Amino acid sequence: MKVELLSKLSDINKNDWDSLNTFNHPFMSFDFLNSLEVSKSVHSSTGWNPQHIIIKNTNDKIIGVSPNYLKMHSYGEYIFDHSWANAYENAGGQYYPKLLCAIPFTPATGPRIMIDAENSQQNKIFELVIKTFEIIVGNNKLSSAHINFTTDNFNKRLQNNIWIRRTGLQFHWHNNNYETFDDFLNQLKSSKRKAIKNERKKIKNTNLVIEKLTGEQLTDKIWDSFYSFYLNTIDKKWGGAYLTKEFFYLLNETMKNDILLIIAKQDEKVIAGALNFISKNTLYGRNWGSIVDIPFLHFELCYYQAIEYAIEKKIKIVEAGAQGHHKIQRGYIAKPTYSNHFLPNDTFARAVKNFTKLEEIEVRKQIEFINTKNSPYSHI
Repeated sequence: MKVELLSKLSDINKNDWDSLNTFNHPFMSFDFLNSLEVSKSVHSSTGWNPQHIIIKNTNDKIIGVSPNYLKMHSYGEYIFDHSWANAYENAGGQYYPKLLCAIPFTPATGPRIMIDAENSQQNKIFELVIKTFEIIVGNNKLSSAHINFTTDNFNKRLQNNIWIRRTGLQFHWHNNNYETFDDFLNQLKSSKRKAIKNERKKIKNTNLVIEKLTGEQLTDKIWDSFYSFYLNTIDKKWGGAYLTKEFFYLLNETMKNDILLIIAKQDEKVIAGALNFISKNTLYGRNWGSIVDIPFLHFELCYYQAIEYAIEKKIKIVEAGAQGHHKIQRGYIAKPTYSNHFLPNDTFARAVKNFTKLEEIEVRKQIEFINTKNSPYSHI
């Protein structure tokens, strides 16, 4: 087996990459990752330098891949290590650049190393990719390597004491074989059920027209509208947008059947939208934006409409992105997320390991509290 590093994803054949995406995970697809690069949403000028790992067998067949980036900052990751960077640099070290294995701007758990499912040496391929992370760090004298939003299967495979696991939490909605939205509401505590009905009634009384668009229903004109209120909302919250308009045009060319865009119209004008990605078992809520302030519109488009769609299409899980304790009251429950970190400086690694151990205890307590004493469901 041999290792190659690619500075741009387009240096690999799309079919070679996607043939390893046996999970059909939308964010690990060639089209999603390549659109980020071609649109320059991910680019050296934005602090993201692609360093994708490719594993080939002796016949030059690609048998393993992993998306990686040399990062000059910690933005757009949703696993927050700014305090680690400050501590490392206060001690005289240089934290950036660092090596990151992740999906840019996407806090969604999924595969981070994709391996030929028919290869008999899957464990060796996995171990070679992990070793390559460590070699890149060593050869370039980097402070660290990070693998974000890893799956349970990945975590079981990475039984390596020099990697530090970190636990976080998100809020996901689970479809318990509901036939209708009312079936879901009937599982909630009375106060939560009444609150949701009240919020939805207020949106209904605005006479907004809400549409769910996918496939050929998505047009450049729709994306122009979406991008304008994406910018408006991002600027209010963060002060700058990561994603370029070109990125959304490229998604429309290559992934329109994997996208659900939920829009709201007022007097025939599109005024708000919520972008979702569709997989077999999960609906991933990503970006939202609006050019008007209407109470509860965010909840309607991002949560209730997504739940309705999941029920209709028999999708098991709705992941609504990072953070947001307000999701609990709307039927979402807390779930752990995981990341893994390689820190070659022993003193720094010990400090971070102690921190993550204490952090995990608190996160587990929080998850337990949210899903029991603070659960919105009546049967808990």
